[in-house]
Amino acid sequence: MDKRFLTKMSDVLVDMKKKILKNLAQESEEFNELIEDKDPKDLADIASEDIDRNILDALSKQEVKTLRLIEAAISRMLSGHYGQCMKCGEKIPKERLEAIPYATLCFKCKASEELKNR
Repeated sequence: MDKRFLTKMSDVLVDMKKKILKNLAQESEEFNELIEDKDPKDLADIASEDIDRNILDALSKQEVKTLRLIEAAISRMLSGHYGQCMKCGEKIPKERLEAIPYATLCFKCKASEELKNR
């Protein structure tokens, strides 16, 4: 992989990481505000807020998963394995990496994995 493309993808990954960390911090603040400012409310309001917290928690889990994938991609970049399919070892096309900078599988292996999971 050429150096300019790797630099571009490194910048993209770092930016994605910063955005996720910022979102997680904001969600944590919003969650703390929900809990701290509690007045006695009727059961429907409490249930609604509990659902809101569960949604917030689910979003955070997805962001944490994405953050881990980004960090793994940065590690592969440092070790010289970025853009290499972790299943078959072939190069992952640049178009796929531009769409999903933390991709670990080439198109063929990803399609095969998705068929198995159906």
